Amino acid sequence: MWLLLAFIAIPLIEITLFIEVGGMIGLPMTLLIVLVTAILGTTLVRSQGVKVLGDLQRSLSELRDPTEPLAHGAMILFAGALLLTPGFFTDAVGLALMIPNFRVATFKFLRKRVNVTTTFSMGGAGPGTSDRHDPRANHPSSAQQGDVIDGEFTEVDPSKRPTHRPSGWTKH
Repeated sequence: MWLLLAFIAIPLIEITLFIEVGGMIGLPMTLLIVLVTAILGTTLVRSQGVKVLGDLQRSLSELRDPTEPLAHGAMILFAGALLLTPGFFTDAVGLALMIPNFRVATFKFLRKRVNVTTTFSMGGAGPGTSDRHDPRANHPSSAQQGDVIDGEFTEVDPSKRPTHRPSGWTKH
């Protein structure tokens, strides 16, 4: 329902702003502002995107939770799309999302309202099954010393050679 209202309200807001602003400053200046915000948006997306990508790589290399850098990256991409969309309202929202402190506040606001759950599932395992079907039971941090891994193998005849050139993905 909210999405439908947004698809109706945003174009109406943009049309109203185009008429009002265009009436005050004229058509050439209105078009110039729209063009300048699109160019500014691509520049800001590039510069801030590189910074957030560095933050994401740092959080992954330090084994920290990458949620916040990922959210910042998504907000920057969304802001870039809004800045490329012709309109004053979308430009204002896009420019606001380019401000790091605004993104932090938005992230905190959304984090309180979004509930993330994780579900583990193995083929055929369902309610009431034993722990041996629970992937968390086989997690490396909970593994016991002396665990045995059972497996099957098939011996490949070494004299058999492929009839095609190696792809580079395999060793022949």
